[in-house]
Amino acid sequence: MIRKTAFMFGASATALFAGLVTLSAQQTVAPASLTPTPEPMPQVLQNYSVVTADRLRKPEDGNWLMFRRSYDGFGFSPLDKITPDNVARLVPVWSFATGQTEGHQAPPVVNNGVMFVATPGNQVIAVEARSGNILWRYKRPIPEDMQLAHPTSRGVALFGDKVFFAAADAVLVALDARTGKEVWTAKVEDYQKGYYMSLAPLVADGKVMVGSSGGEFGVRGFLSAYDAETGTEVWKSFTVPEPGQPGSETWPQGDQWKTGGGSIWITGTYDPDTNLTFWGTGNGGPWMGDQRPGDNLYTSSVVAFDGKTGKIKGHFQYHQNDSWDWDEVSPPIVVDFQRDGRTIKGLVNVARDGYLWHLERTNDRINFVAGQPFVRHNVFKGVDPKTGRPDIDEARKPGTNKTAEFCPGLWGGKDWPPAAFSPRTRLIYIPANENLCTELTGELPKPYEPGQRYTGFSRNVMKIVEGADHIGELQAWNVDTGKREWTTNMPGMSQMWGPVLATGGGVLFAGGTNDRMFRAYDAKTGKILWEFPMASGVTGVPVSFQVDGQQYIAVQSGWGVDSARMQARLNLLFPGKYQDVPQGGSVSVFAVKGP
Repeated sequence: MIRKTAFMFGASATALFAGLVTLSAQQTVAPASLTPTPEPMPQVLQNYSVVTADRLRKPEDGNWLMFRRSYDGFGFSPLDKITPDNVARLVPVWSFATGQTEGHQAPPVVNNGVMFVATPGNQVIAVEARSGNILWRYKRPIPEDMQLAHPTSRGVALFGDKVFFAAADAVLVALDARTGKEVWTAKVEDYQKGYYMSLAPLVADGKVMVGSSGGEFGVRGFLSAYDAETGTEVWKSFTVPEPGQPGSETWPQGDQWKTGGGSIWITGTYDPDTNLTFWGTGNGGPWMGDQRPGDNLYTSSVVAFDGKTGKIKGHFQYHQNDSWDWDEVSPPIVVDFQRDGRTIKGLVNVARDGYLWHLERTNDRINFVAGQPFVRHNVFKGVDPKTGRPDIDEARKPGTNKTAEFCPGLWGGKDWPPAAFSPRTRLIYIPANENLCTELTGELPKPYEPGQRYTGFSRNVMKIVEGADHIGELQAWNVDTGKREWTTNMPGMSQMWGPVLATGGGVLFAGGTNDRMFRAYDAKTGKILWEFPMASGVTGVPVSFQVDGQQYIAVQSGWGVDSARMQARLNLLFPGKYQDVPQGGSVSVFAVKGP
């Protein structure tokens, strides 16, 4: 049996513990004296603000209620009290250790002074956002027999008086926001078959939506939705069609669709006007495309799902028959843009395949508008100007017992860390990795066994372009012109794994480098305005919130998962160049000191 814990912190609990340990065996105490006076609920929890559908659709400027703050995925806070002129006076207000190691990637979600933080280790912590006082902590043990390839969490969702958490063992958990106690749990899939979860849920149309990771284990990807009040599954839609379903003709005959991949790793975006939600999907399984001939829909794609029924209403596949491990799990930003003198209801995605894609969303289709590389690229000779289908250089495509070298490498031009968009500058801000390539050799995988690796490669070598003087970059692209405005190179040949926050004050925030720095940048020029050394590297999603008129910046630090794995590869390329990045997670909040 899996046991869960949720407990409040306070003086009475401490006093009770102290009293118990002083009792002798000869003392007799009436049972009533062992019953502590109930700890009063902190005022900030008593005043907890219920999260409504209207609030999710139009969040107040001072709150951060979901993964990227708003359904459109901008990663933008309208708060404007922190500016290029005063950001140098940013100082830490409070910080605490989470008690966990590995990659801390979740945003601190804030609702009117109450912060909720998800960490590795199946943990959710509620915090008073102004003071840093811990209000409650929830932990769900991870099964000992679980294969967890990416031990992280990317956050929680809020709705009503509940906090929704996608536990690693493929269980969706609803917690009481005031107490941290479980309200209900719903089994999403069987972890013993290789399914696990790492994303933040998305609440839309009264439903809690989650997808499952596990593409390394031969799973079949899906998105499912649950009733927010009861946890009852409302619908489940697979990203790999079974025979007879639309798209099944893009798979070989047989049972390969059952282990076809197409995992969902990152929280989707949503258009309330059409009730369509947009999610990125992983690559096909096993890795080598020649083992599953065809385009393999709907892998390495953006897929539009109907929020009410889960029906697939449109898709765009960024590259067909993926053989590069370029899973396209980041969802597109929902933003209207100008092109050729007209306004396009758009979707813009910064893809792992190294291309910046401009698409058009409609009620029943996703149309191609434009695509161009944002990092060095040698796989696509170009894309069809009407359909967006890439023209592949087959010499750059690995296969079974075939070696190919390709750029960008398998971690792509940008991995999972989300880009940001500012409606004030009209710029998209991209945490990119340039000058990295991969030499990959495929092989037949071992026969499929539930819960075991099912990838199919024998050799995987990272390479760097000769003469390269940097790797990580922060780029800015104009969403209307499709042109790059500026690029800031990361120091010391560091990679860039930092999710980006854009703010109304014209300042960007991101970590992502192996020097542990959390940085502020000028949103118009990319100039570094401020930096602060954290306890560990920063791969967490930064947020901004406001309490009592004060604007704050919050972020988790905690190096691990793919950023650490890339660092290990870089150490093979440059022996002795990189110091180890300290492990251990923490939550930190900053504010401007002085008037």
